[in-house]
Amino acid sequence: MTSPSPAVRPPSDATPGAPSGRPDRLARFRPWTRGVLLANVIGQILIIGTGGAVRLTDSGLGCSTWPNCEPGQFTPAFHQASTIHPYIEFGNRTLAFVLGVVGLAVLLLVWTDRKRPLSYRALGIVPLVGVLAQAVIGGVVVLLDLHPGWVSLHFGVSAALVWFSAYLLRRHGEGDGPAVPVGPRPVMTVGALLGLLLVPVVTLGVLVTGAGPHSGDTEVGYRLALDPLSVTRAHSATVWVFLLTLLVLLVLLHRLRGPRWDAGHVTAARRAAWLLLVVTLAQGGIGYVQYFTGLPELLVGLHLVGAGCLTWATANAVLRLRTRA
Repeated sequence: MTSPSPAVRPPSDATPGAPSGRPDRLARFRPWTRGVLLANVIGQILIIGTGGAVRLTDSGLGCSTWPNCEPGQFTPAFHQASTIHPYIEFGNRTLAFVLGVVGLAVLLLVWTDRKRPLSYRALGIVPLVGVLAQAVIGGVVVLLDLHPGWVSLHFGVSAALVWFSAYLLRRHGEGDGPAVPVGPRPVMTVGALLGLLLVPVVTLGVLVTGAGPHSGDTEVGYRLALDPLSVTRAHSATVWVFLLTLLVLLVLLHRLRGPRWDAGHVTAARRAAWLLLVVTLAQGGIGYVQYFTGLPELLVGLHLVGAGCLTWATANAVLRLRTRA
């Protein structure tokens, strides 16, 4: 009696439904995917910092047109009367170009990975599309002389790209099975609430900046006709609600015991939540210090970068609450 022959596995570069033996021309670059996705996350946070520098130094119109910096000239023109503003604005545009290159690399490495399902591969399109959309929004901001609505949208899209980039990085490291929660329904509910609370936290933070002295316009002390004190208090209140929700999540995660829940995944979720707590406390501390010290530009800039870090840390904590086989 002969033993059954083992099932023949498809080549490593083949996908169910794809022609067998089809070569993977980017196979030697596949190990770079995680590094490229990590660079995308870091770049999306850094460009919030350079955009903040543009705003804090009133350099939003340092380049008078778009896509050129000056009519008929792509780069700033240096002369004796030139200021630092064109170089700050052009530096921000240069980082956007670098992010475009990274987005193209993400597209190539993710979209062409036929070992992964289409639901994952389609995610690789978004970073490049997001960078192109930001370039258009940035151009509209310049052409409309720093219209506050478009400036706020510019930051909002950046925050969304940070979240999505964190999701893509996490999704890359997972399997392709269905999502499985690492804890019971209360854990998942509180986690979802935490993610939703990030929206008013970031949105009100944008409004606080637009209503204050660092709105990016040298002619007026604000760009949004809002009461700075009222908006600041509303922003602070949402941060406290966010912090309390995070503490509830930490308590629930530390109560998870028993064989029903995978200890490794629960530990990873706890670490991500603790990291988010550290980032939240640091960001809140910077916020209160800048408020009571008259909003110095350096602290405001750190607070803007902190907003990007908070967005990433929140996405990381929420996404750690589920896993895929």
